[in-house]
Amino acid sequence: MIAVLQRIESAAVVADGEPYSQCGKGFLILLGVSAEDDEQDARLLCDKISKLRVFTDSEDKMNLSVNDIGGSVMVVPNFTLLAGYKKGNRPDFIRSAKPDRANELFEYFCSYMESLVPAVARGKFQSDMKVFLVNDGPVTISMDSRVLRGIREL
Repeated sequence: MIAVLQRIESAAVVADGEPYSQCGKGFLILLGVSAEDDEQDARLLCDKISKLRVFTDSEDKMNLSVNDIGGSVMVVPNFTLLAGYKKGNRPDFIRSAKPDRANELFEYFCSYMESLVPAVARGKFQSDMKVFLVNDGPVTISMDSRVLRGIREL
């Protein structure tokens, strides 16, 4: 499972041409689910993200978590994070989970995140989304659950 986090001031999603969700200061998370992922991958990422200290304190040091600032999280499904690009010029998505399983793990990730963070907004699975955000920093961090499992080195 791959999560790309962006520290944000705010974010909003328009899905299929209609306003869908929004959130304030916190994280926008683009979430890619691979065919090998399971609930443990979701929990590992959520636990790490909810405690990640990348928000600035009174001394302008990145020392606070999203919970410390009373922030929110928006999770947007994004299968293209699993794109294969080694051969040719058209990416393949062979590593991505099938839609039913990907949606199940996306929903699990969001539900588990709701148990850790005060406010969680979502993108709409399998829809044409426009994501608007005000990036703060910018601070962008890519996380791979295989690194947290110890399967792959950073």
